[in-house]
Amino acid sequence: MRLHHSATSPFVRKVMVTLHETGQLEQVKLVSAAGNPVAPGTMPVAVNPLGKVPTLERPDGPAIYDSRVITRYLDSIVGGGLYPDGPRVWETLTLEAAGDGINEAAVLMVYERKLREEAAQSAAWVEGQWTKIARTLDALEDRWLAHLAGRIDAGQIAVGCALGYLDFRHAGRNWRAGRPGVARWFEQFAERPSMVATRPVE
Repeated sequence: MRLHHSATSPFVRKVMVTLHETGQLEQVKLVSAAGNPVAPGTMPVAVNPLGKVPTLERPDGPAIYDSRVITRYLDSIVGGGLYPDGPRVWETLTLEAAGDGINEAAVLMVYERKLREEAAQSAAWVEGQWTKIARTLDALEDRWLAHLAGRIDAGQIAVGCALGYLDFRHAGRNWRAGRPGVARWFEQFAERPSMVATRPVE
């Protein structure tokens, strides 16, 4: 398998953590990709018309994307249990969507700063993205701590990667303030070998 990859993408990190957690890292060749919606660069447009990472090329079918599809595919290969059977799977999928939603908003904030001329940037739009993130963080604190404390699953991986991305790109926002439960959980989760091995660096 070939994974089109950017080490700073929180969505790619989800896939990389999944590879570590399911013992499949050596089964995948990493293919570096760089670009953005304005300048696609070396993004994998030939196999993913959306031109996004992660994209996984596999031997038994067309390339698959986005990160939620790839992580579920990888988990299914080895029966890793990151998507549990029974009713809990709906919590896992919802938590994964929450983590991905944080990442989407956080990446859009970065794009606004990096891709637009300063005069064209909208502070109100950036704050609107952060408001979505803050509401989701509050929901994690109020309603999801019991799930986060359970057996590792795809939802935890998504949230862990999202919180790591906030530290990486938006540290000045201090997402931990007023959310001691989520902060304590992330402090422990971030020390998993899979998370340590995939920490983003510039």
